[in-house]
Amino acid sequence: MANLISIKNCRIENSRSTLIPHLDWTFEEGQAWLVIGPNGGGKADFVNALSGSSLKIVPNSQNAADGALYSSVFGDSVEIVSLERAARLIEEERLNDESEYVEGGVDIGRTGRVFIAESICGKIKKNAPLPPEAQRIETYPAIKLCGIEKILDRGLKYMSTGEIRRTLLARALISGKKLLILSDPFAGLDIQSRTILLDFFNTIVKKQGGDLPHVILGMERWHEIPDAITHVLEFSGKEITFCGKRADYEKLMAERTANNQNKKDEAKAEFSDAFSETLADTAVLRADSENASSGAAKAEEEHAAGPQASEGTVPLIEMNHVNVGWDDHKVLVDLNWKLLRGQHWLIQGPNGSGKTTFLELITGDNMQVFCNDVRLFGARRGSGESIWDIKKQLGIVSYRLHVEYRMVGGTSLLNVIVSGFRDSIGLYGAATDVEAAAARKWLALGGFAGRENESFGNLSYGEQRAILILRSAVKTPKVLILDEPCHGLDEEYRQKILNLLELIGEGGTTTMLHVTHDPSEALACEHHVLQLCPDESPMYKILER
Repeated sequence: MANLISIKNCRIENSRSTLIPHLDWTFEEGQAWLVIGPNGGGKADFVNALSGSSLKIVPNSQNAADGALYSSVFGDSVEIVSLERAARLIEEERLNDESEYVEGGVDIGRTGRVFIAESICGKIKKNAPLPPEAQRIETYPAIKLCGIEKILDRGLKYMSTGEIRRTLLARALISGKKLLILSDPFAGLDIQSRTILLDFFNTIVKKQGGDLPHVILGMERWHEIPDAITHVLEFSGKEITFCGKRADYEKLMAERTANNQNKKDEAKAEFSDAFSETLADTAVLRADSENASSGAAKAEEEHAAGPQASEGTVPLIEMNHVNVGWDDHKVLVDLNWKLLRGQHWLIQGPNGSGKTTFLELITGDNMQVFCNDVRLFGARRGSGESIWDIKKQLGIVSYRLHVEYRMVGGTSLLNVIVSGFRDSIGLYGAATDVEAAAARKWLALGGFAGRENESFGNLSYGEQRAILILRSAVKTPKVLILDEPCHGLDEEYRQKILNLLELIGEGGTTTMLHVTHDPSEALACEHHVLQLCPDESPMYKILER
């Protein structure tokens, strides 16, 4: 079989240092490779280097006799679809936002149609007439395959995470690139989208080459692996730890699972003890945070509830006949819902059903909250409270927050954690000794001991996510908002985070709102379900589980 990519005695480096010192790998015609490994283990470096990013694959020797070489038949005809790429796309849209200069105050930015067309005809000037390629984008089979016909004329910044990922995939297919790298493509997708993508992968691999691209799949964990995968390349500790046939890797995974079950139970018990110790050691800072967030908000809450209300019946959040949408697109219609202390809710619904919009009404990131009856901690939004008064009582893990933190990516891990006590994006003013000590304890709890001076921007996407979850939990907020918190996490981090959330839920201090498409991530304490149903009337259901 012909070699498509040959890597012998090479390294992966950026402009500053070597990331993976030694690499040997061959991709042959007829093979379908899965690249897998833990967060920070080297997998992301490898796929980013293959995609032609700022990382490079460099021979370790210039002497031909040593056999060091890197060759690829794909050249620069490579496209990557990943959480990282989706985050960068939203960063671009936010940096180019001109809403303050636009009549009406809304700049929708690039639409899906324009973004996809640019892969064919190059940059399209803002407000210029659409070229013919953009006008007929919906005629391409890839648009229907990815299920984005109805969102082509929506601004990228208004798309859900799943919709952006499918738009990226459609662009990659239409671009005509010869190698397509799908990195953790199923994260955040609903059941229908995952099924479509699995079918797509299995179909395209059978026909790859010719008019269709070759495909490499990257995954954080061994979960929902397409049948078409024939070979596995595993990275851990910045080196290759497995390279071979799928059947051999499945045997290895079975052995690891059997050996690790007892270790998992022990690790969970140890984590529970460490969590209790961390809470006790950081009690002073958490008390300061609670005192800072009380006062006016508490008075409003007590006034709204009346003297006879018990603490368990005072709504933390309440929505009455809420309607949200834009143009002809309705997202939430006549929504009536309330959150009581200790009621942990699971928020469900297909991609684009309004889950993120629902959460952004609470966090204040959607301005339509001010034309609706939305009450937080007893006060109606728009009645004089500042966004900081609200956010002091919230912990938030979301795609939007992740993007915001990536835009100040030079912040140290210690300062990211400390910013959780101060409710800021980045840290303005030095951390106190008490804050720094508390941050180190939370970093150790999450598996980041000794890494407090590392830059947030240098972490893998999954490691960044884990840090933001720790940041959201440090002050044990009244309400913890979790929008797909396990995006991009490997199995070890994912289990650690789920254990953390379980303990927070059982603690009785924090009430959680949790969006996830993965049934295995639903927590035992989440007995209430808000299910958004965009194609039904009414457009939501309230269920018990």
